Amino acid sequence: MQAKRTSLLENEGKVKGWIITISVIIPVAVAVLIFMPSKIDLGVEWVYFLPHLNAVMNTAATFALIAGLVFIRKGNIPLHRASMTVAFGLGAIFLISYVVYHAAAQSTSFGGEGVIRGIYYFLLLTHIVLAAVALFPILFAYYYGYTDQRGKHRKVVKFAYPIWLYVTITGVIVYLMISPYYVH
Repeated sequence: MQAKRTSLLENEGKVKGWIITISVIIPVAVAVLIFMPSKIDLGVEWVYFLPHLNAVMNTAATFALIAGLVFIRKGNIPLHRASMTVAFGLGAIFLISYVVYHAAAQSTSFGGEGVIRGIYYFLLLTHIVLAAVALFPILFAYYYGYTDQRGKHRKVVKFAYPIWLYVTITGVIVYLMISPYYVH
């Protein structure tokens, strides 16, 4: 493990380049998939289960993020790392699931009316904007934590953590608000 960390530190410029590239490509790819006029026919109906699975993963990631905060405040670095790695892994799986769903299924329209409609769109808009920018600080925070660059990790986490937590929580709230309107 130490050899891997040393290798990453020796190639930090390349790692940062990859983080920036991934942080730009993924939100652009997601936007293209959401707004493309015709979807990819995967020939299966299971993709309509993915929003439900995504909500479960976001909920679990929220708990992992909170656990990570509790552990670091108690000075338990090994459990903090484990919790944050679980949250990071769930986020990666979520992202793949989200991309597959939006590549194959049309977006669902919210059917609520009145004040709840405004609340829904406020949460959705802030969720989307922050999710689009979240990957950049999250990847840097994880990299700095993994390579044990604690000073840099702390600086990035001040931004990454609240954004990431907000995105996971609002993802679940938005899902709960729109789930009655799913066709499948």
